[in-house]
Amino acid sequence: MASPTVDADEQRLAELGYKQELRRKWSGFSNFAISFSIISILAGCFTTFGQAWMNGGPVAISWGWPIISVFILIIGLCMSELVSAYPTAGGIYWWAAKMGKPIHGWFTGWLNLVGLIAVTASVDYGCATFLSLVLDAYTSWDSTNLYLTFLLFVVILALHAAINIFGHNVIDVLQNVSVWWHVFGAAAVVLILVFVPEKHQSLEFVFTERFNNSGYSDALYWFLVLPFGFLLTQYTITGFDACAHVSEETMGASTAAAKGLWQSIFYSAIGGWILLLSFLFAANDVEAITAAYGFSGAVFETSLSSGFFKAVILISTIGQFFCGMSCVTSMSRMTYAFSRDRAVPGWQLWSKVDRNGTPVNAILGASVAGLVLTLPALYKSSAGVPTAFYAVVSVAVIGLYLAFLIPIYLRLKLGDRFVPGPWTLGSKYKLLGWIAVIEIAVISVYFILPFVPSGIPGNKEFAWTSVNYAPLAILIVIGGAALWWTLSAKHWFKGPIRTIDEAVAEDTAAVKE
Repeated sequence: MASPTVDADEQRLAELGYKQELRRKWSGFSNFAISFSIISILAGCFTTFGQAWMNGGPVAISWGWPIISVFILIIGLCMSELVSAYPTAGGIYWWAAKMGKPIHGWFTGWLNLVGLIAVTASVDYGCATFLSLVLDAYTSWDSTNLYLTFLLFVVILALHAAINIFGHNVIDVLQNVSVWWHVFGAAAVVLILVFVPEKHQSLEFVFTERFNNSGYSDALYWFLVLPFGFLLTQYTITGFDACAHVSEETMGASTAAAKGLWQSIFYSAIGGWILLLSFLFAANDVEAITAAYGFSGAVFETSLSSGFFKAVILISTIGQFFCGMSCVTSMSRMTYAFSRDRAVPGWQLWSKVDRNGTPVNAILGASVAGLVLTLPALYKSSAGVPTAFYAVVSVAVIGLYLAFLIPIYLRLKLGDRFVPGPWTLGSKYKLLGWIAVIEIAVISVYFILPFVPSGIPGNKEFAWTSVNYAPLAILIVIGGAALWWTLSAKHWFKGPIRTIDEAVAEDTAAVKE
């Protein structure tokens, strides 16, 4: 027999217009675990460390991380209130359509979907990069070969799709395992970096040293270069909307998903800061690290013995693998939900679930889209930095955070007309909501700018491989969605479709027969 909690969850879902199709067996901890795993300090802190090192230096990390984390937590608190009121797999775009108009849900959905595809692609490509290092350390593998790295990326992406398709009975358990791997793995890395290196950097270096290795003028340090470094934090602490996307599979979702969302940000922010500080204190060979474009692997290689270096990158690689697995789960649920409301071409295919309640086609389709988005990573940037990787990272950040902005703004417009769930911000929603909107608007502008001067058209050193293609990708998404809306979708897309009515009709017909 179903538990009272499950009955209440299904009743609330029916009130929102949907029949229960996905299996509701996730605990509150599992809900927290998926966002904690997607945030993954063992992924973002390792793979985008170089962005902050080259653009701002230690201060971009030691001060930038906690400051930006506070703003992200505010965004998370605003979203926690919304998921408590509307615990559906569609999450972000469902909120926008409910509080605004169909057009709001349309654009939010496309931004969110592309952001989730991009974050999955970037995590799995980062995992492939670190797996290359692991193979290089143990075999004769060439970690500098972009084609081999891309091959690993394809294999990892395929494995994550397979786990999500065939591991439906254990996927929530794996999310829980992922949490403890991140906790103990990060702690192990910190302890290694504290006790193994023969010497450490000073407090002065960690908290006051500034670098500008971007190629831009030092006069632009505070207004352009340093904000570029904040991509480390903004990218690492993202994907927490996963709590919403698996809310239809979570027991006690109105409360559990809300808590899971903000808590995943809070604990990741603390753990990530401690982890990054250990990187900085161990970063003794500044020139070697800079020569590697700030790649975190150079920190470990120059400060640790071979054995401990291998241990650190292996811990990170496994953490990144767990992270990518969780990303595919979240991405596929969003693809399924948006298709369920007929907003994705071929929606009949992507909205199907198999007998186990798994959206198999959505998993496969979204994974292929992530692979296509990452194709530019096959070409090496003339600037030396992994520009294509950071472009995918930027697409993830901009797509996801712009999707967050729309429902947060609509909630502000609703004011007292908004009907909250059991978890609410009360009167604080106004202050926190406006802070969230402004922060997202600012970072979205910065992360579409060229990260290096050679990426600026007209520059004498301009090269297409140095271009930040994030604005082009976002423009294609927004432009395509706008064109489709104008020519067709506005005539038929009315927002979320009530599948509960179809279920009731089917049950009634069955009784009559």
